[in-house]
Amino acid sequence: MKENFTRDFNKAEKFFMEKISFCESPFELKEKIQNDINNINLIDVREYDDYIDGHIPYATHIPFNNLDGHLSMLHKDKVNIIYSYCPYCKKALKAAHYFATKSYPTMVLEGGIMIWKELGFDIVKTSSNIDR
Repeated sequence: MKENFTRDFNKAEKFFMEKISFCESPFELKEKIQNDINNINLIDVREYDDYIDGHIPYATHIPFNNLDGHLSMLHKDKVNIIYSYCPYCKKALKAAHYFATKSYPTMVLEGGIMIWKELGFDIVKTSSNIDR
């Protein structure tokens, strides 16, 4: 096992550096919401009912099942930060990958809304800003 780790050290180093470059921690996002909201576009890709039940302040709802139909809600001049349910949900990663293939600057919120809530950060309960 140690041989595989040693042999793949360069690959692992590259992977982790790239992951750091495209992931936002809840603490970093909270700071950006407070100090730099005009340079980010926060996207919630969860189901509609979950979004209206509580989402991160300033988040726009783009349902995961209809990413293509809502590309106009993304920005190419801002970083689009995508989140979903929890650290185990891959919807945010899949959405971020899809948006990146369309040339949108994209990052993923680590831990999703589950970790955001566990940290006691603000949640907003409103209606969605799009039609279902």
